[in-house]
Parts: sequence; C-alpha cells; structure tokens
Amino acid sequence: MSQISPSRRSVLAGAALMVPGVAIAAQRFDAVLWRGEGRPPVSAPAYASLSAAVAAAPADGKTPYRILVTRGVWDEQVVIDKPFVHLIGEDRKASVISHLAASGLTAPDGKRWGTFRTPTLFVRAPDFAARNLTIQNAFDGLAEMSKPGGLHSHDGGGPQAVALMLDKGSDRARLTEVDILSYQDTLFPDAGSSLFERCLITGSYDFIFGAGRAYFEGCEIRSRPRPVDPVDGYIVAPSTPLNQPFGFVFQGCRLTKEAGVKTGSVYLGRPWRPSSQFPDGRYGDPKYVGMAAFLDCWMDDHIAPAGWTEMWYTGKDGNPRTMLQPEDARFSQYRPTGPGAGKLSRGRWLSRAQARAMTKAAVLA
Repeated sequence: MSQISPSRRSVLAGAALMVPGVAIAAQRFDAVLWRGEGRPPVSAPAYASLSAAVAAAPADGKTPYRILVTRGVWDEQVVIDKPFVHLIGEDRKASVISHLAASGLTAPDGKRWGTFRTPTLFVRAPDFAARNLTIQNAFDGLAEMSKPGGLHSHDGGGPQAVALMLDKGSDRARLTEVDILSYQDTLFPDAGSSLFERCLITGSYDFIFGAGRAYFEGCEIRSRPRPVDPVDGYIVAPSTPLNQPFGFVFQGCRLTKEAGVKTGSVYLGRPWRPSSQFPDGRYGDPKYVGMAAFLDCWMDDHIAPAGWTEMWYTGKDGNPRTMLQPEDARFSQYRPTGPGAGKLSRGRWLSRAQARAMTKAAVLA
C-alpha cells in the first residue's frame, strides 16, 4: 500500500473539514464540547463549556489546539487568551457560540455593560482560527429599538451588542465559513491582522468597526432593517491609526440586505475617531484616520448613492459634534457591480494598479 506524503495528508485533512458528518469523525481533536448522553462524536477530552476547553489548552502553544464545537447553543461569554486555539464546528448553522449582552443593559456587576464588555467571544492571543460555526450576540436589537421605551443608540448606552472582538494580543486570526451575527457593532477587529473567508456578517449600524487590519474575501455582508433611530445604516466604522496603511479591505464580497431594508439607506461606512486624553483635555485623537476599501464587490440597491458619509467626534474645542468627512479619511472603491454600485459620489475611486496593491499579503503583513 502506497504511503501518503505529509503535504498530501495536510491537504486531505483540510479538505475533510469542508465535508459535514463523516469528515469530523476522521479528524484529530484535542477537546470536544459535549454535554449529551453517550459518547461524543470524536475521541478527545470532553468539556461542558468552551471556556473550560480553552482553559485546558497549553499557555504557550506552538501548534493548533483543536476544539470540536458540536451541535448546540453554547451560551457563555468566552475569552481566548492562549495562542493557536482553533475552533471547528460540527455544523455551521447548528454549532453556535452565543451570549446576550448589550451596552445599555445591566451586567451582573450592577453596571451597564458598555459596548466594549459585550462581546460573546474575545480573542486576546495570536493565531486563533475558527471554521464552520456561528458566533452570535443573542440580543435582539431590532425588537428592542422598536418597542416603547426601548434602548436607542443616541442615549449613550443603547443596543450595541458585539459578537466577536479581536482584542489586544490578537494577530493572524483566521475565520473561514463562519456566521457572525448581531444587530449593532457586530464585529470588532480592533487589533492585529485577521482574515475572513466566505463568512456571513450581519448588522445594521457600524457593524464592522475598529482599528485592526482585516481582509474579507468572498464574504456576504448582510444589512438588517433599521426602522428607527435613525433610518440610515452604516456597514463599516474603521478607526485605523494613521501610521497603519490598511484597515478593512473587502475583496469579491457581496453586500446584501434583509427584507425591509430601504433602497439607498445604507452607507458603506463612516470614519470613527475615538477620543484620547491629552494635556489640554480629552478629545478626538487625530492619529485615527479610518481606512476601508471595497474591491470588486457586488452591491444591492440598499447602498446609498454617496457611498460614504461623515461621523462626529469630540473636537479639541469640546464640541461633541465635530464632523470628520469621508474625504478626510481613507475610503475607496474599485469596480463595484450590482444595483447599488451607482455613482458612489464620495470616497476615492482606485485605479487597477492601486486596487491590486491592496492584496491579502499586503493587508495582513
């Protein structure tokens, strides 16, 4: 019987993860999430929570520590603080990591959650990977905003509910065929580099935001309806540092919409400028100049004709409604198609050479 070379074996193992059911049983895992009766589907130490499985991973791992996320809703807030933790779902739609937290809700400590404490999954270590599963924040922002007395964005503690945050310490994160679901502030790639391949990301308002470098390849970016507070939606809100050449680059993605999203009501993005403390006060930090580009993307008719729009920040004079215009950020597009491509009157149009320079290697370097 002929031997399979190590390189060929690696290719076969990677391909097997794409096949449901049978392939999972053939893989090697270091841990499995399991709380059912009988034996788990693979031979590996079983844990009743993802946090427990992560705690068992080596603190200084140099090779992937593979955790099988079996079917079910794993309801917990999880911190990935060890390198090379890889999550592989048994079923993309049915293997769900979930938690419910929103900025304006009260946390267990009696204080409001605040946006930055809401993520279902925090990644704070390098070389994280996830494939074939769902990461969601279970807070129903649409229902909340639609009811009398519900939380609204303008009250300072509203329906912001992060599903995934790539936090300080994260780098070289890779997510493949993962559904990342929420309503507002869904995905927060705020540090390091990250690659999203064939993922689904849903939301209505600044739902991809942060200061990190992220490359989105072949993803579906799905806007959700926003009937109140305000009607307009925004896909990205990058806070890219000025000395960082790349922020969010979308290559060959599809910008789609759910039923109820109005024609021309969603902007590609707006520039987020966070505040920093200076000797003369706290105000918008000029080192943050957002960068985002949409290259060869298909856009449905919900995309606003202007493409990009302004965003407020606290000025040096204390004015909290100082506006940062998209022309003062680094926003661009190249060869969009679809009913929403249109004129895109704001943002810079790239040449073919400029678009080619924004390759995956350049963004993630």
